[in-house]
Amino acid sequence: MGGPSKRLVWVQIDGVGDLSVSRYANKTPLMEAFTPFLDLVARAGANGMCDPVEPGLACGSDTAHLSMFGYDPREFYRGRGCFESLGAGLTMKPGEIAFKCNFATLDEDTGVVNRRRCDRNFEKEGPLLCAFLDGTALPNFPENVVRVKYATEHRCGLVVEGPGLCDRITSTDPLKDNLPLLRAAPTDGTERAARTADVVNEVSDTMKSMLRDHPINLERAREGKSPANCVLLRGCGELLDVEDFRDRHGFGACMVAPTKVIAGIGASVGMEVVEAPGATGDYHTKLTPKVDAIAAALSRQDAKHKMGFLHVKCTDDAGHDGDVDLKRDLIAACDAMVGQLIAKLWAEEQRSEGAVKYFLCCTGDHSTPAEFILDHSHEPVPFALAPVADCVNVAGEPTMRDCVPKEPIELPWAPSESYRESCQALTRIEGFGPSSDAVVRFDEVAAAAGRLGRFPGSQIIPMVASLLE
Repeated sequence: MGGPSKRLVWVQIDGVGDLSVSRYANKTPLMEAFTPFLDLVARAGANGMCDPVEPGLACGSDTAHLSMFGYDPREFYRGRGCFESLGAGLTMKPGEIAFKCNFATLDEDTGVVNRRRCDRNFEKEGPLLCAFLDGTALPNFPENVVRVKYATEHRCGLVVEGPGLCDRITSTDPLKDNLPLLRAAPTDGTERAARTADVVNEVSDTMKSMLRDHPINLERAREGKSPANCVLLRGCGELLDVEDFRDRHGFGACMVAPTKVIAGIGASVGMEVVEAPGATGDYHTKLTPKVDAIAAALSRQDAKHKMGFLHVKCTDDAGHDGDVDLKRDLIAACDAMVGQLIAKLWAEEQRSEGAVKYFLCCTGDHSTPAEFILDHSHEPVPFALAPVADCVNVAGEPTMRDCVPKEPIELPWAPSESYRESCQALTRIEGFGPSSDAVVRFDEVAAAAGRLGRFPGSQIIPMVASLLE
């Protein structure tokens, strides 16, 4: 008879890392946040600092996730556009190109992009504009067809199909507000790249013309809102040709990731994308359904997967938006979600009567400092890994039962005084798990003392594979 079936949930808090903030007495938002459950995972298990790709590299979420899933981005990365488009639900075939797009605000007199993100609260208008743009005809390239589908917030996926295309072109995105809209240009001297740049520039020009007088934009102008009169075509990419995750690593994986670019990465490498009702990947997301969905996917009797990946995006958005206090509170909301996840997995483990043993891993894909930088930076992120049973035993089952939030967690959310009070017993625990390295906090300073040391993201899956044997 073999031992229990081992399964792991990986919680990825996007952009969780940060730099010290003066008004927090030089603590980071993560250090300032109320995080009793993340601290419990740190206390119960092994800790370290992870460079998602390599030390000193300020990576994008796409390259970070590829690396952390065990696919070297230097070898496999072909542009972010295919991930966003696949995640949004568009299909792709070899020879097609795709873009991760922003609805943006353009000053048509000057050609300057005033706002790269026309509006983060774009969930009503975005799908309507995408449906309007889907099937856009290109007068000078009638053999190429444009397909568009809404993703989230101000973003959409866009695929161009037809002959003569490649991903060796630049973006139309100026990358910062108040800079001119760019023209796509070839990055090599081939005729195919030159033709692709011409096609993409026609896509950009045609969509500007179509959006200029659209009723949604006329109404936004009347309301004093920024019009969505431009589509920034970003991260041109072709379909990845990679080994399936299960074949590469020896076990199957699923993910809950409402953020389309992350779902697209998962789909590209063969991870099953699991839906969670009400989880939107933005400031309005519901977190508890993610817990329910990932636990259900891993606990089925016929479960095909040993690893479940749960992604939360909103913390990264707060960093990009420069909202330090919001990032602190969103981290606290993620922490409360982790508490619910521990309780859910423990209940499943108890129900299995020893047949299943669960582990929990918590980390991020990069740092996004919310003061001064407002973008991805090169600092490593904290990493904690612990058996769920050790988390419960360190806290004590009665304490866990009393502290875990009973109500569904949905944003906006901040820890109330009553919630803080209910978790006081959890903040006062002193024990450690049998595999613990005596780190007591999940943050950028404490994790550095953990026994896992500092390691690249490419080592996570080998660590998980060894654990799940």
